Amino acid sequence: MNLNELPGAEIILPGLRDLHNGECNTIGALLVAIAATRLTEAGLDIPKDHLALEPELTLYARLQDERDNAYAYYNALLNLLNSFCNALKLNYKYKPSNNVLEPTLQKGFLKANV
Repeated sequence: MNLNELPGAEIILPGLRDLHNGECNTIGALLVAIAATRLTEAGLDIPKDHLALEPELTLYARLQDERDNAYAYYNALLNLLNSFCNALKLNYKYKPSNNVLEPTLQKGFLKANV
């Protein structure tokens, strides 16, 4: 599976890269922090030591500083995040062999390839 093909990949994958580089306050990194548990369960390598403590509040505050329509954009970003997580989960769930993740989803993949 190519993670770039999942809905929301254009924001989530750079967010993962940001976290691996120690940046925790980008929009993408905050979205990853919000769904860190779901993404980890799907096999992605999330650096826990770089996650924002209150990513939902931090993201919303950042959007309020940057936009007039922060609420609508915040909800759109959460929907995009949910779509990414659901697509990732479905791709794993309906694979012929559910006991092993594809090499592209194995832990450590994103650290090296995102």
